[in-house]
Amino acid sequence: MELRDAILRRSTTNGALSPEPVSLEHQHRLMEAASRAPSHFNSQPWRFVLITDPSVRAAVSAIAGRTMEGLMSGGKFFTRYRRYFRFSEAEMAERRDGIFIDHLPGPLRPFVRHVFSETGQKVVNTLGVPKTLGRDNEKLVGGSPLMLGAMLTREEYVDGELSGLYSLLGLGMAIENIWLTTVELGMGIQFISTPMEFPDAWAELEGLLRVPPELRLVAMYRLGYLPPQKERPRIDWTSSHRKRLSQYVFRDRCDVPEPDAPEPGGDAGGAGRRP
Repeated sequence: MELRDAILRRSTTNGALSPEPVSLEHQHRLMEAASRAPSHFNSQPWRFVLITDPSVRAAVSAIAGRTMEGLMSGGKFFTRYRRYFRFSEAEMAERRDGIFIDHLPGPLRPFVRHVFSETGQKVVNTLGVPKTLGRDNEKLVGGSPLMLGAMLTREEYVDGELSGLYSLLGLGMAIENIWLTTVELGMGIQFISTPMEFPDAWAELEGLLRVPPELRLVAMYRLGYLPPQKERPRIDWTSSHRKRLSQYVFRDRCDVPEPDAPEPGGDAGGAGRRP
């Protein structure tokens, strides 16, 4: 597989993964890819824990389910992340960022544009959506044959010091290497993000994984092979749009947007012209 193909095909897996165990060879391939990321002074400040034990995975999934329910029931989720939600194809095409909520249960569809209001939250709670999503998330996470905890050494990851920023950048690049390698291996990957919203739940995860004092747990992921048939979750979205060059790239100075590249098969005569 060409690198460009892997980059363009990289995505987040929202749905279920195959229960088939991830081979040890492929687990080590992921770790090898992570190890090749750049780091300041070759410090390699990242550490990873590969989780395959069923009891540990079940405990992680229970925390994920509980925190999903808590996040959705208190209104915290909609208040904090409302700026990322798109509710029409036209809005998504114009903004070209965020997530387009295009898959909802029938009872929720009439309320989709009111979900950020106090009334909308009451409707969501009355319909039992938080509890349903909590159960769904627990099942989704628990059905993943491999989980991954990403950590940084506290020696390097020091808040307020430049080494801390370098460490985060390095870990981000290591994770991206892992993500691109999942494409090559026919795997899917997704953040286990809801425990991060609750400090006590995150501390519970650190205790469960026996993270030593010299390490800091930064992120959690679920991984596995992609099933032949993909079933969408009860509430789902698409996020394949990407901004045009003129929306995020500048030329020489930040007041000169880069002209958009010509569409494939279109007229390239204007390429490179200033707007």
